[in-house]
Amino acid sequence: MIDILFCGNDGVFDGVLTCALSILRRTDTDEPFCFHIFTMDVSHLDERFTCISSGHIDALERAVKAYNADNCVMLHDVTRYYMKAFSGCPNESAYCSPYTLIRLFADVVRGIPDKLLYLDADIMFNRDIRLLWDTDLTGYEYAAARDHYGKYLINPGYINAGVLLFNMKLARQTGLFKKARWWIKRKKLTFADQSALIRSTTRRKLLPQRFNDQKFLHRHTVVRHFSKRLFWLPYPHTDNIKQWHIDKVHSVFGYRQFDDIYCEYEKIIKEPMREKI
Repeated sequence: MIDILFCGNDGVFDGVLTCALSILRRTDTDEPFCFHIFTMDVSHLDERFTCISSGHIDALERAVKAYNADNCVMLHDVTRYYMKAFSGCPNESAYCSPYTLIRLFADVVRGIPDKLLYLDADIMFNRDIRLLWDTDLTGYEYAAARDHYGKYLINPGYINAGVLLFNMKLARQTGLFKKARWWIKRKKLTFADQSALIRSTTRRKLLPQRFNDQKFLHRHTVVRHFSKRLFWLPYPHTDNIKQWHIDKVHSVFGYRQFDDIYCEYEKIIKEPMREKI
């Protein structure tokens, strides 16, 4: 089983769906996938901060099972963990949303295996996921690639936490997540959970940039991360183009490599969502 973790509210559905489809379409394997979704309801902070809907989970499950009947989606409501650990903490107004913090419960949520690939929702796979998944993590808490900007502006080994391949067995032993939660509860951090994980790391493996390419899409790129980036033309500015902004992916980036995925994605989102009673 290849276990993937996404975190977020209902607003991340387009990202989770397109990323999952890219994994399934770019990977040739009979091994099943389990897509874990951490979500929560903190609508007291923002009316948008509700759990991902049952209709969206149902649509995602139908989509992944179309590739392999043994594929599954597991929804984990971590509201109680969040309220106990992070409610009112200095990082509750994190740079993105409080949903960036909830992957830090991966060591305490039931059903999480000894190996886990965490992915931000704004990611697409360009090549077989096993190129990443098969990384040997012996002696390492996790593997990650350098942050495109941080490796220049902060330090050469500064990592981006949008793609993290966890050795959960070792991470539980070293207390990686427990230590990271301690930082979140007690100190305002520039990049919240990412900063907390970095400060709590005992030993990590650095991956080549092709496993988290935040700026370019090369033939050898395995993971294209659609994070906010700097553009120099027609004037210096930043833009936050996500993979589900299909027109901009075509017009600004000129990418056509994901059109087969977009075709399937658009068919799925046009189908009526079945809300569970």
